[in-house]
Amino acid sequence: MVKTLVKHGNSYALIIDKPIMDLLKITPETPLEITTDGNALVMSPEADPKRREKFEKALAEGNKRYGRMLKRLA
Repeated sequence: MVKTLVKHGNSYALIIDKPIMDLLKITPETPLEITTDGNALVMSPEADPKRREKFEKALAEGNKRYGRMLKRLA
């Protein structure tokens, strides 16, 4: 799919079609994180802090439980 930017006041906007928004499960209120590698833009829904906390807790528990074994394997 090829899109062009649309003039919006003094800025430009990228229009995201409704089927794409449905596929990504985002709404106009969804905060989007925009990153670039210098060549391309990558937009993704902002990471949920609770999900990150849950991951870090599980990682810490796994390291506590299996840390010595993992060091020996390395």
